[in-house]
Amino acid sequence: MRTGVIVAGGYATRFGEGDKAVADLAGTPMIRRVADRLAPVIDRLVVNCRPEQREAIAEALSGYDHPRTVAEDEESDRGPMTGMLTGLRAVESEFAVVVACDMPFVAPGLVDHLFEQARPHDAAVPRVDGRDQPLQAVYRTDATVAACEAALARDQRAVFAALAELDWVAVPEAEIETHATLDSLRNVNTREDLRKAIAEF
Repeated sequence: MRTGVIVAGGYATRFGEGDKAVADLAGTPMIRRVADRLAPVIDRLVVNCRPEQREAIAEALSGYDHPRTVAEDEESDRGPMTGMLTGLRAVESEFAVVVACDMPFVAPGLVDHLFEQARPHDAAVPRVDGRDQPLQAVYRTDATVAACEAALARDQRAVFAALAELDWVAVPEAEIETHATLDSLRNVNTREDLRKAIAEF
């Protein structure tokens, strides 16, 4: 069984007013775009969010093909690793793909490849322009929960602090491009990014 975890609990200050997770992306909420792209390669979906987002996200995911769980943050906006941890704690499968809610171009082919690459390790993380992309990566659930908890106990909130505890493999650009375009890893951070994404959808 494979699980998808969408991290949606951040406040996204660069985006401006409104919740980026449910922003209208060519007639469909952005989080639904992400969930729909993941649907062919997962069996269950977990969404991490703040309590006040729950209703709008539930509406955005109405009628989704797979069973879904909402994992609410106990404390709001403690960074993406905390959201990732909250989401992974709700996962029952051995591995899960973690994707930020602002990555509507996530490619099923790449996610499928990341699951395959992660299996001998604790994680498989794309690397583009020398930068690792931990918010579109596959993780071994139990090991990553433990790594996140250990990092937070040291008051380290960056996802890279958890990666330092794991046996993980980087997936380079050339390998990514055999399964997807690099657009899979694009973020919609600002309103201008959203306008560009709408034009493409």
